[in-house]
Amino acid sequence: MTAESEDVQAIRQVAERLMEAYPRLDAAVVQSTVLTAYEELRYARVRTYLPVLMERRAKDLLPPDAGGGTPPAP
Repeated sequence: MTAESEDVQAIRQVAERLMEAYPRLDAAVVQSTVLTAYEELRYARVRTYLPVLMERRAKDLLPPDAGGGTPPAP
């Protein structure tokens, strides 16, 4: 498997996880955010953690009122 196909697979998996975590967001917004995160990280030398870093960065880029993640503390 080439690095490019691994990246495509990672992008898809991250987008799927975030769409489940943020069901109120439009899928196109989530996918666009994941692609933006990927573009920021695509030239990383160590590729092992690319999916994790991509997911964290995408979460940072999503709107704060997206309604995903852990619920606020009481």
